[in-house]
Amino acid sequence: MSNARDQVQRLLALVPYLRENDGARVDDVAAEFGVRPKQIIADLKVLWFCGLPGAQMGDLIEIDIEAAEGEGVIHINNADYLARPLRLAADEALALLTALRTLREVTAGPDRDAVDRAIGKLERAAGEAAAASEGAAAHVHVEPAAPEIAETVNRALAGKRRLHLTYDVPSRDETTERDVDPMRLVVSEGRTYLEAWCRLAEDVRLFRLDRIAAVKLLDLPSEPPPEATPRDLSNGMFQPSERDLLATIRLAPPARWVAEYYPNESVEEGPENSLIVKLRVADTGWLQRLVLRLGGAATVLDPPDLTTQIAATAREALSAYDDQA
Repeated sequence: MSNARDQVQRLLALVPYLRENDGARVDDVAAEFGVRPKQIIADLKVLWFCGLPGAQMGDLIEIDIEAAEGEGVIHINNADYLARPLRLAADEALALLTALRTLREVTAGPDRDAVDRAIGKLERAAGEAAAASEGAAAHVHVEPAAPEIAETVNRALAGKRRLHLTYDVPSRDETTERDVDPMRLVVSEGRTYLEAWCRLAEDVRLFRLDRIAAVKLLDLPSEPPPEATPRDLSNGMFQPSERDLLATIRLAPPARWVAEYYPNESVEEGPENSLIVKLRVADTGWLQRLVLRLGGAATVLDPPDLTTQIAATAREALSAYDDQA
């Protein structure tokens, strides 16, 4: 079985392979790539529709298979541009170098060495754009984790090993112990997260690396169950669900941006150019901090107990100023 990701990776390797091995037999190509001849035929049918951006039908890659499946030979034409040396525009080099320098902050060991080598090659190829990327990368902030934490997490991912975490949970002011099966590292909003199957919660969880107080590499395989699928983070780290608390807040004009910035259930116009927003909240501590940070421009209308809690926290903070005065 070949999924879409496997096919894309195979296609990227298939074109240069066929250019270097013109007339290769379908059976031999299939054996080289570890798939059935039928899959190679399917891949070649995809290549017929590939070419440079904006290309017309006559400019696309041409594939000629001289005989039936599994018995013929393959010829590829109109793909000479793939042999040309890569030439990056300044903005392309800048984007790649900035991304690599950001990636370097969340890798360790051999992976970091590989990133360093890639950066070195791009810097030599990019020239002045490389110097510009250093300034741009300086504005990309990634919250660092302790080097020994990052290295152990990377070793677990590379070796598919289970981890034991000592993890700080600021919203509950507690430290927890748990075993996790690592799945991947992700970077969002300047912070690095380990996505893993948590054996304490029996669910997929995201753990901020800078909140991991201690980590131990266990002599056990990492075996996330079939239902442990990576989250779709295209819409941000927080993915609302029906299990989360539904809160209603009123946003005064200076805070109307909150309705556009955070996922919500509904938005209605309120009095005096305010907005009435309903949103799901997995961490009530986060909502408290947001409301207090907005300094009176946001008011929680529901649930009542959360409104009371935020008001008490605000009074406590104000009394601290009075004590200092």
